[in-house]
Order: sequence, then structure tokens, then C-alpha cells
Amino acid sequence: MTRPAPTRPIAAAALATVFTLCACSSDPSVGYAFAPAHDSTVSSVAVPVFRNQTFDRGVGAELTEAIVKEIQRRTNWVVTNPGDADRILAGTVIRSEQRLLAIDRETGLGQQLAVVLTIDFDFTSRTNEVLLARTGFTASASYVPSFVVGERREVGRHAAVQNLARSIVDELRNAW
Repeated sequence: MTRPAPTRPIAAAALATVFTLCACSSDPSVGYAFAPAHDSTVSSVAVPVFRNQTFDRGVGAELTEAIVKEIQRRTNWVVTNPGDADRILAGTVIRSEQRLLAIDRETGLGQQLAVVLTIDFDFTSRTNEVLLARTGFTASASYVPSFVVGERREVGRHAAVQNLARSIVDELRNAW
């Protein structure tokens, strides 16, 4: 005796596909979308080394490198020099500070700290029209310098730089 083909699972899968397609939006800022999540009129961007107004040596160059990698990873833009770019992302690191998050009750020493980086940046067109400007844009990351873990400040700074780079690219993507 032959068994009839299972139609219920196939019908359920087809119905789920229809609902999913109906729920998708043509606007990527609204939710799921089939449209690209980046400005298709832009093909190249320049990211000059961020200026550094702090005593935290090398943070501008480290941030620039992280932003370039994040743009290459998450957009279809080519990172190029300012003379050939459709858009330019330029900025300044204005503050690099360390904040105490937790104190060891027995020793009174800092058990957990945070590195907080604050920048100003502009995203401009080739004609110097400011498309997006942010002042006081901040990101942070914590690290544990205690004797047991022994993380160095660079661990917190690197994580803060990565968080800042992701947040900047998010801002650029939200700008359109």
C-alpha cells in the first residue's frame, strides 16, 4: 500500500514564505528589505587619518584603520584617497579618558575600568557639502586591570576603538 505525499509541511512552508515576503519592506531603515542598506550613488569614500587632540598616542591612526576595515566589511564602498572619493569622512579625537567602574572592597583599588573615546566627525561630499556631522560622539569599553586578570589599558582602548568604528559606520548607513 502506498502512502500519500505529505502536503501539510509543504503548504506550511509555502505559507511561511508568503508571509515573510509580505513582511519585507522596500525601505531598509524600516526593517527587513531587499534593497541595499547603503547609498548606491556612492561608490568610493576617503578616510584621512583622524586628528588626535589627546595625549593618548596613536588613537587617531588606530581609529582610522578600524573605520576603513568596518567600511570595507559592511558596505560596497571602495576606500580611496580624497581626490578620487565621492565622500570624505574626516574627524578628530577630542577626548580619551579612563573611568572607574568597580573598586575592590578589600584593597580599594580599581577592579574594572572603562576607556571612553569622544570624537567629532563630518561626512562630506566631493563639493564639501556636509551630509552628516556629529560632535561629542562617544563609545566606550571596559577592561579588568586587577592582578588576577591583568588586562592592560590597550585592551580597553582597542575595544573602544572597535565600538566607535562600528557606531560611525552605523551613523553613515543611517544617514541615507
